[in-house]
Amino acid sequence: MDLSFNFTYLFLEGHVELEKYRYFYFIITLTVYILIICFNSVVISVIYTDKHLHEPMYIFITALLMNSLFGATALYPRLLSDFLSEKQIISYQSCMFQAFCIYVYGVSEFTLLSAMAYDRYVSICKPLQYSTLMRMSTVRFLLFLSWFVPCCEIGILVILTYRLQLCKFRLDRVYCNNYAIVKLSCGDITVNNLFGLFILAIAVFPPVIFVIFSYVQILNVCLKNSKDFRRKALQTCFPHLFIFTSFTVTSCFEIINSRFEGNVPHIVSMIMSVENVVFPPLINPVIYGLKLQEVVKRIQKLLSWKKKTAF
Repeated sequence: MDLSFNFTYLFLEGHVELEKYRYFYFIITLTVYILIICFNSVVISVIYTDKHLHEPMYIFITALLMNSLFGATALYPRLLSDFLSEKQIISYQSCMFQAFCIYVYGVSEFTLLSAMAYDRYVSICKPLQYSTLMRMSTVRFLLFLSWFVPCCEIGILVILTYRLQLCKFRLDRVYCNNYAIVKLSCGDITVNNLFGLFILAIAVFPPVIFVIFSYVQILNVCLKNSKDFRRKALQTCFPHLFIFTSFTVTSCFEIINSRFEGNVPHIVSMIMSVENVVFPPLINPVIYGLKLQEVVKRIQKLLSWKKKTAF
């Protein structure tokens, strides 16, 4: 006898341990979301309005910050609503859509960071060929890959999940995770597991390998040049390397914890599960806004102009 059902609604039970201080968490979450919107919007606006910054590196930064806004918006509005609700219930369709958006954000982040590594590699290791290799057509193509390919990959993943019949309806999460939904099924999930692992393999390993290769080449070039050259290269590459390392480590933790359910305290697991949609969107504009001299100069110029017009 088939006891499986397709439930219309799912319960997000990750909020249970947060219930006692939910208004406090609401204020913190709202503050972080407002800061993410403000920080990212300011840097995007500065780069967009200043034609001197319409170069590949800054275009990729803009794309990265836009992706941060996309990922944060996929999580925060729903999270804020749940903090104010007595019961954290989400429709199955909305849950799948949220999972789709968060996964697309994650895969796009890896792809964009890889594109930025390629830009730095060409700039430092092949400066005479930079204008040829990093034409605007190349930049557009890399941006197209960064958004279109993840949408296709995750779209198929979500469709495979959506076809499953569920016999459970409680997610031990504060947001919708595709693999957590898959585990609610009482049917055969072999295809979902295999395709999910395939997506993980092509979304994580090639970018990590490529970034490592790029920075090994950059390091070799830096060691052969002057201290001033190394200082400028470090100033340009450090923000990217820091963000990529942080995102990769936390992503790997979430992937391993989600699939293998290690002996990690529930509250730690829950915090780490949302870290990738909290930390990068908040820190990316701060890192790039403070570390890249041209962006800092444009922001200072904009602020000084506003002060003059105020008087």
